Amino acid sequence: MKHIIRHKLFRYTRFAPAALVVILAMGYLLPRAHAANPAAPGTASESVASQNTAAASSAGANAAAAESAAAKPKSTMHAASKSNLDRSGHARVGKASFYADRLGGRKMADGTPMHLQGNNAASKTLPLGTTAVVTNLKTDRRAIVTIRDRGPYVKGRIVDLSPATAKKIGLQRKQGITKVEVAPIAVPLRNGTVKLTDSVAN
Repeated sequence: MKHIIRHKLFRYTRFAPAALVVILAMGYLLPRAHAANPAAPGTASESVASQNTAAASSAGANAAAAESAAAKPKSTMHAASKSNLDRSGHARVGKASFYADRLGGRKMADGTPMHLQGNNAASKTLPLGTTAVVTNLKTDRRAIVTIRDRGPYVKGRIVDLSPATAKKIGLQRKQGITKVEVAPIAVPLRNGTVKLTDSVAN
């Protein structure tokens, strides 16, 4: 074997640089080394199959996760968190706006339709079912409302009123908003009871 290699190397060194000789020698020896130590049959193919199986499993898991996420009902962007609800019964001051006429009949957060002539109102912080007195601080006119919806989602606004309630407290359509006080009268509690506030006496 060594004699053959030396003979081949000698023959090639007459015509090729040393680097080429090394490459040729490696090309001659490597196939024989591979033949002397053959890999276990099927090892390479099994490794590739294993990788393909892992990739398919990962893709399947990702697809399942995507399906699960798609199957979950999308919560409304402005849904109020129960932990953030204000059950203290304290009055708050802020701006009031009112529903557009086109929203009449739309389902509110409590599942009932919005009545343009009703006393339904929306609040981000008061529990649904809360009864409150809304007082226009510019006209001193007031009205009783029931919180049935969520909103308004504009900074500084604390209550959305029906057009009828807005008119009752002196909020004109051309104004759009006015400063009000919202004083809860009866606030539903977590345990199913109702908290009556000092505003009842007033």
